[in-house]
Amino acid sequence: MGQYQRLLLIADQTLHQSPAMLRAVALARASGAELAVRAFVEPAPVVHVWEDKIDDARYQGYLRRYRRWAADEVERLNEMGLDATVEVVFTTHPLLDILRTVEDFKPDLLIKDVTFEPLLKRVFITPLDCHLLRECSVPVHLVNQARYGLPHRVVAAVDPFDPSTQINGLNDTIIQTANALALQCDAPLHLLYAYDLSPAFNGDAPLASGGWDVDLIEELRQSLHQAFVALADRYGVPPERRHFVMGLPVPVISEFVEHYLADVVVMGTEHRVGIDRLIGSNTERALYSVPGSILAVRSNVRG
Repeated sequence: MGQYQRLLLIADQTLHQSPAMLRAVALARASGAELAVRAFVEPAPVVHVWEDKIDDARYQGYLRRYRRWAADEVERLNEMGLDATVEVVFTTHPLLDILRTVEDFKPDLLIKDVTFEPLLKRVFITPLDCHLLRECSVPVHLVNQARYGLPHRVVAAVDPFDPSTQINGLNDTIIQTANALALQCDAPLHLLYAYDLSPAFNGDAPLASGGWDVDLIEELRQSLHQAFVALADRYGVPPERRHFVMGLPVPVISEFVEHYLADVVVMGTEHRVGIDRLIGSNTERALYSVPGSILAVRSNVRG
């Protein structure tokens, strides 16, 4: 039996073949999962009574385009041997309808192309992708690029020293989700910990004693490394696939993906409030800067 039973693909609004479609089809074929394809698009234009002939033709043409696409897609997917359904949802509130679809269909994985938004726009309007990272109850696989249908390298990005990830079991969820994907794709699983010592240098105690002692810095690094090794040992990750790298998480992950040609990085995301919600998470920042693709999980997701 495959790692996945149900997959939900949010189709590209242009209705073109996309990296997310390639990934979803490959995973469905490999796992035998049921594939639900949903396109969430703007409603058809309003018909004005004073131009009813012209607008009615445009209205009907709009509907025919999507109906034809849905029929062609389901035929194509079924011919590939997939158990697939394809539907078009006309909506002015795609987030609400996507979340409702997730609740009804209960997929093991939601798959969607990354929608690139200008930085200035992201400052004022939270993109749909970030809303999904924050609010979707199932793992969200946001595909930036897909060199291959099935990933060849999967990376679990963890932080075993952060108390919050210990309390809510987020590291375990990240690794279990990454391992399920790696097993399904017959791909190696890598474990990455980008540790950042800079917050420790902002304390007053070390400065009061005349600066940081080299031994104290090394002691801190060793304690971080021991926590990482213990986590890797618990999941049987071989030494050659353990990566303990100093630096800020997003730049380290981005460089790692480029160097190792990793296809998917599995990261955690948590519910945030107040200023933390405005700033966003490492996962949200990685979405627009890491080459490859992100698979985001929440601490309350069982996978």
